Amino acid sequence: MTLSLTLVALWAVIANLLAMLPSKDNHWRRAYVLVAIGIPLLGFVVYEHGPWWGLGVLVAGMSVLRYPVLYFGRWLKRLIRR
Repeated sequence: MTLSLTLVALWAVIANLLAMLPSKDNHWRRAYVLVAIGIPLLGFVVYEHGPWWGLGVLVAGMSVLRYPVLYFGRWLKRLIRR
């Protein structure tokens, strides 16, 4: 397995471990950190393996961080309606 896919797998394990820990702010700070780390990792995967693998990693990351994606979609929808 290449370095990029190994780092993505490690990111997924850490994300799931962080989700198991209790949080006072409903895990939002952790989600921001995971997004900030995940975006460069996604770029690294696309660079090493191409867009199809990148799309798969993007879908996997979106399934882990589904609420930030949901709220971003709602925000974008409100922005377009204006």
